[in-house]
Amino acid sequence: QVQVVESGGGLVQAGGSLRLSCAASGSIFNINTMGWYRQAPGKQRELVASITSGGSTNYADSVKGRITISRDSAKNTVYLQMNSLKPEDTAVYYCNARTARYVLGRLYEYNDWGQGTQVTVSS
Repeated sequence: QVQVVESGGGLVQAGGSLRLSCAASGSIFNINTMGWYRQAPGKQRELVASITSGGSTNYADSVKGRITISRDSAKNTVYLQMNSLKPEDTAVYYCNARTARYVLGRLYEYNDWGQGTQVTVSS
């Protein structure tokens, strides 16, 4: 079983910063891509940023230049440094990990999600 746990959300004023952390634990062989998604009320969940095991990153256009994703593969942890926050960044932020696990001797890839952490940016 795998657990994905986020932390670091909260309330911040526009222009402020927050750092989110996400750790995956359990019977993991390795983790390929890790990423952060967000979902605002009444909207679909969208990708914020992702990072591969090789360190390649991908960002939503709306956050480029303000948000940085990083990763500590030894700790199965991914971070999201968010600067110059805007009210439109308000959402529940979810961590995603594509984990590879052995099941009955065969390697499978799973899509694991955290429970989400609220980020609220006041104007």
